[in-house]
Amino acid sequence: MGYSFTRRGFVGAVAATGASASAGAGLPAQLAADASAWPKLKPATIHKLYIGRSGSTVNRAGRTVRYLSWGNEEVAKMDAHLRELEQKLGDVKFVGGETIPPADAAQVAARAGQADGLLLIWLSGHGGDYQTLEKLSFGIDKPAVSFFQPFSGHGWMWHQQWKKRKVLLLSTTDRGELDDAIALLRVPTMMKQTRILAVEGPRGTKPACSAEAVKAKFGSEVVSIKNAELLAMAKGIDAKAAEAEAEQYWIKPAVGILEPNRQEIIDSARFYLAVKQYMAKENFRAICSAACMGNPRGCLTFSKLNDMGFVGACEGDIDSTLTMLLFSYAFRTPGFITDPVVDESKNALVQFHCTSFTQLPDGSRMPFLIRNQTDSGGGVALQVQWQVGVPVTMAKLVNLDTMLAVPGRITETGVSPLACRTQFTQTVRDARHLFLNWGGGAIVPPSSPGDLSAYAGAMPMLHRAVFYGDHVRSLKRLGELMDFKVLEEDLPT
Repeated sequence: MGYSFTRRGFVGAVAATGASASAGAGLPAQLAADASAWPKLKPATIHKLYIGRSGSTVNRAGRTVRYLSWGNEEVAKMDAHLRELEQKLGDVKFVGGETIPPADAAQVAARAGQADGLLLIWLSGHGGDYQTLEKLSFGIDKPAVSFFQPFSGHGWMWHQQWKKRKVLLLSTTDRGELDDAIALLRVPTMMKQTRILAVEGPRGTKPACSAEAVKAKFGSEVVSIKNAELLAMAKGIDAKAAEAEAEQYWIKPAVGILEPNRQEIIDSARFYLAVKQYMAKENFRAICSAACMGNPRGCLTFSKLNDMGFVGACEGDIDSTLTMLLFSYAFRTPGFITDPVVDESKNALVQFHCTSFTQLPDGSRMPFLIRNQTDSGGGVALQVQWQVGVPVTMAKLVNLDTMLAVPGRITETGVSPLACRTQFTQTVRDARHLFLNWGGGAIVPPSSPGDLSAYAGAMPMLHRAVFYGDHVRSLKRLGELMDFKVLEEDLPT
């Protein structure tokens, strides 16, 4: 497997896989065919505009002044760059292109108000002052990226005034930074189009368990359903279709099969086909289930949904569901919900659970065994071999306003009989601090043993989600656009 997991390079990975606005783009044929059952998300429209004079000469107080600027040639180059980026990403559409001045900010604001986000490109600091930006972007309250190239005038001194707004401020000569920022600017639009299916209701922090609060924060819709409805749908799935699904996607590619028998695997595949059919019909992009330990268990269903670019989350964990959606849209990478434990002797976390994705961005799959579920000794789950030596990010959005994040690197995989099937060790920066400050103060232990009423279950304290790649820097930028703070859980504040 030759895929390189780096901090950046999202846009390059997208170009390599041919990803587009729909989940499944760039995936192997079988996954792409399954994902095609879902409606495509509409692209994010981004109104681009140029700020500052373009090198014109004017008379000012009786004297001639020439404004130094990147000028019209830079506008043409940037337009070409953005057209190329639009093609690479596949799910953004750039509109607008005015230069202020001479265009009037108020008139531009009326047009830009129809877009999902703003891209502000600085040509010079003259004529593009604080008042201009105030009228334009904050009057219509849009997420924005401000791209300031050094030597674009002195206006950068005032940019700190906008830190508390939904504006991602960049000051760089690297257009790759701009590309990654545009990829993040897509995310609010994607979240607004997202429906989440909560089986037996969500579990997690109180704000995240409120469908109204999720809608107000992200624009996403949370819909609850009884597990009995899904089980009834599974009974209607053709037996031969379930057998073919089990054989093609799980049995043949598996390194081996230990505890489960063939019929148990087929039953799990039947449940997946029912969930897929219902989610695609109703356009749900994610599912979290508080009934996933039933019969059949949801492990294989969630693993495949994550392989396809959607989200399948166990134990009703709505906080992790939202986290995985944000990562999926921002970085097009699936997540693995884990039950981590701290090992101070190795300055590390051991990550483990029974529902791991298997699909890598280069089209290959991680090796996996088909096992039973550890705690119950029944059902069908996966033991997936994660890649040693690659960077990962453990993360979780809690209370809808704080993203917990811990970067690290995989050092080893494990086979402890006391842990869930998929196991690996991740480095952290301060294991002792992490152990004694789990939750970072954003989530805290209950006031008395067994009192989990504040959390609708143990999921907020217990679960985290792990993703390939070091995404902490980009998460902080996403937080600036979407109004959440990032707390590095393994570092003292």
